[in-house]
Amino acid sequence: MRLAVIARVFGILLTVFSLTLLPPIGVSLWYDDGTHIAFSIAFGITLLTGLFMWLPVHDLKQDLRTRDGFVVTSLFWLVLGSFGALPLIISPQPDLSVVDSIFESISGLTTTGATTITGLDTLPPAILYYRQQLQWFGGIGVIVIALAILPMLGIGGMQLYKAEMPGPVKDTKLTPRIAETARALIVIYVILTILCGIGYWWAGMSVFDAVGHAFSTVANGGFSTHDASMGFYAQNHAIMAIAVIFMLTAGINFGLHFFAFSNRSLSHYWKDSEFRFFVWTMISASAVIVGYLWLSGTFSLNGSLLHGIFQVVSIGTTAGFASESFALWPAFLPYVLLMIGIMGGCAASTCGGIKTVRVMLILKSGLRELNRLVHPNAVVPIKVNGKIVPPRVTDAVWGFFAVYILSFFVFTIVVMATGENFVTSFSTVAACLSNIGPALGDAAAHYGSVNEVAKCFLILAMLMGRLEIFTLLVLLTPAFWRH
Repeated sequence: MRLAVIARVFGILLTVFSLTLLPPIGVSLWYDDGTHIAFSIAFGITLLTGLFMWLPVHDLKQDLRTRDGFVVTSLFWLVLGSFGALPLIISPQPDLSVVDSIFESISGLTTTGATTITGLDTLPPAILYYRQQLQWFGGIGVIVIALAILPMLGIGGMQLYKAEMPGPVKDTKLTPRIAETARALIVIYVILTILCGIGYWWAGMSVFDAVGHAFSTVANGGFSTHDASMGFYAQNHAIMAIAVIFMLTAGINFGLHFFAFSNRSLSHYWKDSEFRFFVWTMISASAVIVGYLWLSGTFSLNGSLLHGIFQVVSIGTTAGFASESFALWPAFLPYVLLMIGIMGGCAASTCGGIKTVRVMLILKSGLRELNRLVHPNAVVPIKVNGKIVPPRVTDAVWGFFAVYILSFFVFTIVVMATGENFVTSFSTVAACLSNIGPALGDAAAHYGSVNEVAKCFLILAMLMGRLEIFTLLVLLTPAFWRH
């Protein structure tokens, strides 16, 4: 591991990140909310720190190795989240502790959407905008965004790409060069954001709310400018429909969107096994939730359709918007929603969770074992999109699933040990590790009542979920540090 190379990358990325603090300053001055001082101080600290790290090694011309890439990817999210918390720490509103500020910042960057803040409707506009912007940058992955810049500075980025991108798609690229891949992802991401914002504005949102909610919708983050979240607009069915459409769109593999833009065709979507599995899961879960809400008398048929479909898509894509407090829904429904959120959306999307392709491969593996019980000598390959999946991939999926479940139970026990009850511990860990956001128990409305020690572990869970667990855990293995 070469510290000089890592310091140079950190310096560049922190310097670039400092520029993201300029738009909130403009918003603050426009609305005259007084928070521009806090953002200016945070900008100065972040910029100077980045320059301090970069200048001593700016002439260094060495590429990142795989080991360096894992270190940068893992630690930078924590560093970025800490520097991103500076405006929240410095600003007198919303008056958060250091832990709560870091929790809020990392929740935004990891697109988890868990919040410790109440009284959103009365917060300064610049703070509200900044929260939404954090999620927008986190949605595509700050590391992937940086890939478009690093090659121009003499720093290769494939190691970061492999450490950041999810699941079995790690060994594939949309275009031959990694920088072109990053730019392609950014262009698609920006186009979807613009279309979503225009849609919200057309449907009746103010320009401020339309921009903010477009940021968090396409990022599948779930932050809102209102305490009631999307429930603030529940009577506007056009806004709710637009939210559902763009949450689903952002929950689909961006590689499919890339080919759609390139080939001007939509036929390849339904040919993709993961896409079909994802769509049928959303339809099946919606049918169960809507049916139970209606038959139990929780809502009318129209209300059941509205809230049932919206919450399935919102939690299933790990966006975490709320049209209603689903924690109060009857019987098993809140837990069904959490389980759907744990699965998450497609690989190479802005969703969190285990990812649909992994769940699909696990189910296919299970069915294969059942067939082997009946036909012991049969050779039953696992196929995705008509191609046989190599054993290396299925082994990796099962390994990831085992570590995910183990991490889930360990975090749950640790959070319970800090003094939280079982429902709160179980649901907050599920929500943070899968980057869903909303939880049950004492955290049903917000995470403000969760103790600060528990929040520290939940911050780690959010980071592990965003980096798909192994990227962080590999740093703890002795083999990683051996020369």
